[in-house]
Amino acid sequence: MESLQSSTFTQMNTVHQGSVNDHIIPRIGYTILAIIMGLSSFFGIILNVIVIVVTVKHRQLRQPLNYALVNLAVADLGCALFGGVPTMICNAMGYFSLGRIGCVLEGFAVGFFGIAALCSVAVIAVDRYLVVCRPMGTILFQTKHAVAGVLFSWVWSFIWNTPPLFGWGSYQLEGVMTSCAPDWYSRDPVNVSFIMCYFLLCFALPFAIIVFSYSHLMYTLRQVVKLQMAEGGSTAKAEAQVARMVVVMIMAFLLTWLPYAAFALSVIFDSNLYINPVIATIPAHLTKSSTAFNPIIYIFMNRQFRDCALPFLFCGRNPWATSTAESDTGNTVTSSVSKSSTVSPL
Repeated sequence: MESLQSSTFTQMNTVHQGSVNDHIIPRIGYTILAIIMGLSSFFGIILNVIVIVVTVKHRQLRQPLNYALVNLAVADLGCALFGGVPTMICNAMGYFSLGRIGCVLEGFAVGFFGIAALCSVAVIAVDRYLVVCRPMGTILFQTKHAVAGVLFSWVWSFIWNTPPLFGWGSYQLEGVMTSCAPDWYSRDPVNVSFIMCYFLLCFALPFAIIVFSYSHLMYTLRQVVKLQMAEGGSTAKAEAQVARMVVVMIMAFLLTWLPYAAFALSVIFDSNLYINPVIATIPAHLTKSSTAFNPIIYIFMNRQFRDCALPFLFCGRNPWATSTAESDTGNTVTSSVSKSSTVSPL
């Protein structure tokens, strides 16, 4: 089975340009994938550009606590442009048309921007943890802390996506052979060692940081609620709203990244496992779809971003203005814990 799988992927990796891979899926299947990826990339580009433009236009948004949010938008924009768009074009053509160099460049770009976005999500969680829980006592969250988090996300991603360019691991075609990614299939010990490090340090570590930060944040908010029982149900309502947001954030992370990580580990640990190329393509498309999910969850669920973005989109009108007072309750608990930033961390 292992030799069959290896020969199959070798054959698919050497398909001549101009030849539609209809032996993998019918031509209509590539068209459907192209439409899905096209819609995901379109909304990812539009939403993230809006986030960046609105932040530039509104001074009140250019606060340290928002640096990681904007950094996430930049990383998602890069992933949509250099990952989603080429994948859409190749799906529309039915084969990977960029050649070997194009495969390496696309695989590197997707990994570089994708892991930077993933690290940004972890940095956002840490920022909120530092502001709300104050593990360092009275030390305020300042610009230098925000900049350090942003720089870390890019440096960390660069460190772990350049080794395949120099022989530790490699970038190869994946799924239905219209996009490139780290080589999950090679049984070479050097390649396996890279994949394991890549998984542990670029997925497991960010996920552990996110769970740790948000679990401590929720614990702190619960303590605040107990101390503010005199305010009636407002704090309890705020805590419930914050809890929902935290659950949405973690579930979105798992939805877009866990299938891809699980697929990679399954292939690495079980050399006899054969995964249908169509099924293997789904996790890759989910990770790229996060470029559209992230700005909705992390930006537009932030009231200050929303109040600035919606008038920008609707010619000065805010259709959600009537719910502003209700959404303010989401900041009640947080403001009682920390006064270190003018922008709510949630």
